[in-house]
Amino acid sequence: MSDYKLEICANSVASCVEAQKGGAYRVELCAAIPEGGTTPSYGDIALARELLDIKLNVIIRPRGGDFLYSALEQRIMLKDIEIARKLGADGVVIGCLTAEGEVDMKRNKELIDAASGMSITFHRAFDMCRDPFESLEKIVSLGCDRVLTSGQQPKAEQGIPLLKQLVEKAAGRIVIMPGSGVNAQNIAKIAKETGAKEFHLSAREQIESKMVYRNPDVKMGGKTVVINEYAQEITGAGIVKNTLLELKKVLR
Repeated sequence: MSDYKLEICANSVASCVEAQKGGAYRVELCAAIPEGGTTPSYGDIALARELLDIKLNVIIRPRGGDFLYSALEQRIMLKDIEIARKLGADGVVIGCLTAEGEVDMKRNKELIDAASGMSITFHRAFDMCRDPFESLEKIVSLGCDRVLTSGQQPKAEQGIPLLKQLVEKAAGRIVIMPGSGVNAQNIAKIAKETGAKEFHLSAREQIESKMVYRNPDVKMGGKTVVINEYAQEITGAGIVKNTLLELKKVLR
């Protein structure tokens, strides 16, 4: 399986541990998955690093929403990179855009310089870019190691045509890593049709809460982000293993 690598989008330390058990190459540790992922806590990063032998990347994203960041948010991201480095993360996952939907060269360069020596992934801010090919060249010139993208579609399977073109345009200069909706049922198809070698997925399953008393009148999350507060979504080692088995079929 050396030709293919699975990165698991881990929403907790528990998911990190399950990803490792299942044979993942790397985890991307995030908080606030319903908002697309934000920077995890100090405790999450520290304990994940303590428990993992596999690669640990940390998303650096101070809030949900768009990728147009203020000077204050930039300072927060620089501090978060500093912490991720101190805690032994292998890489960071970043992405800043201009108001016009282009890669913000200045802000991204500042973050990359702060993360010097660490692996750099440009995240799905790429899918909000105006011109994917121009943006790819800018990201390559910044020195990023990979781009996480769904091919500018809601799900990677829908984005196969663009993903294939991006892999071709990248020509080995940078890794194109399909993500969003990747699973055991479609990963072999995406691999065959795009030529991609790294894949990003969550491989989560729902675990019911052990709470017995449940107040039906109160919710913590408000109305904007709707989640089931009496269940946790946790990566399953078995799902990761099954996905890897499906990828093996591509090598036959």
